[in-house]
Amino acid sequence: MAENIILGIDPGSRTTGFAILTRQKGKLIALRCDTINMATMDDHSDRLQYIFDKVSKIVSSFNPTSCAVETPIYGVDPQAMLKLGRAQAAAMLAITNHDISVTEYYPKQVKKSITGNGNASKEQVAFMLRKMVKLPGEKLSKDATDALAVAWCHLMKQNSIQNDIPKSQNKTHQNNSKSSWESFVANNPDRIRS
Repeated sequence: MAENIILGIDPGSRTTGFAILTRQKGKLIALRCDTINMATMDDHSDRLQYIFDKVSKIVSSFNPTSCAVETPIYGVDPQAMLKLGRAQAAAMLAITNHDISVTEYYPKQVKKSITGNGNASKEQVAFMLRKMVKLPGEKLSKDATDALAVAWCHLMKQNSIQNDIPKSQNKTHQNNSKSSWESFVANNPDRIRS
């Protein structure tokens, strides 16, 4: 039985990535990583409704225990940023309509939780995720990978809040045991540097 199911969302006005991440028997598994594609839709309000409907169906299908959404922070084109913010809002409303909390993360927070470097490239993030998470068989798009990264960040944040072992004791334990690199990364995302 899954301990936790997290829905990660990478919002976009033309393509929105989503990922379902869970931990089963101590292993991280991506149950689904995909995109909601609106590239053929011309009307922005139609795209927002589509995001809302699709995210609602995803939530109903997977029953996540919590959700995380990446927050856009900058852009050259103010009109594009406005559309991106609306896409984020459509996804968040679909989630909160199911009485599930949503946590927002900045892109640098997401990258740092995975690689230890808030300025890491998308390729570095994808490489680390492939090492730490059992992925679905198909090749993941960048938007789906970004959504998985958001879900990972949220899981690590939850783990750090729930972890009641003081860091000094945790470091001593790690120095005395031969734990795998994956286990170290999962337990210490803030200590990984690229």
